Amino acid sequence: MATYEDIKKANDEARVTLIKVGNKTNGYVEVNERIKAFRKVYPEGFILTEMVSNQDGVCVFRSEVGYYIADIKVVLGTGTAYENEGSTFINKTSFIENCETSSVGRALGMAGFGIDDDVASADEINGTIAQSEADKAKNQQKALNDLRAMYEKNGGLTWNKYLAEIAPEGMTNEIYGKEMARLKKEITDKAEKEKK
Repeated sequence: MATYEDIKKANDEARVTLIKVGNKTNGYVEVNERIKAFRKVYPEGFILTEMVSNQDGVCVFRSEVGYYIADIKVVLGTGTAYENEGSTFINKTSFIENCETSSVGRALGMAGFGIDDDVASADEINGTIAQSEADKAKNQQKALNDLRAMYEKNGGLTWNKYLAEIAPEGMTNEIYGKEMARLKKEITDKAEKEKK
């Protein structure tokens, strides 16, 4: 699975086109550059498009981007776009193609490709990742405290019992092993002191 840093690196390598809107110049990563960035991170990922409708000169497309784990489809982003035939110079002849490309660009943007650092959703993603890491650490600490209590109560604890009863997601054999070794030493030291 790709990390935020993988996506950021691919985005950093993407060519940015400067677009002036009023008095402000904005950077924009074109869809072809977003696709390249996506393919760098997910070389075997998918970009699926579907024409939702095409009636009375109005076209609507929906796109999904993601990857497969075994036979499981993991969708990273979706995008929807509509275009009116003849509404712009390009849409006079290619409004269907333009609509599909726009929906792909939106899906890739929702997946983190082609957005720059000051887009609010990128900040929200960073905040979510930080909160997720904090929650994971908190859950692991609670599990270690529960592990200690169970160990002291039962005089020992097997890995299977631990997994079945209190292991949080992300608790590894390494963390468990280190904590068990520490607890055994602490209890042994305590017993030694009580003998004296």
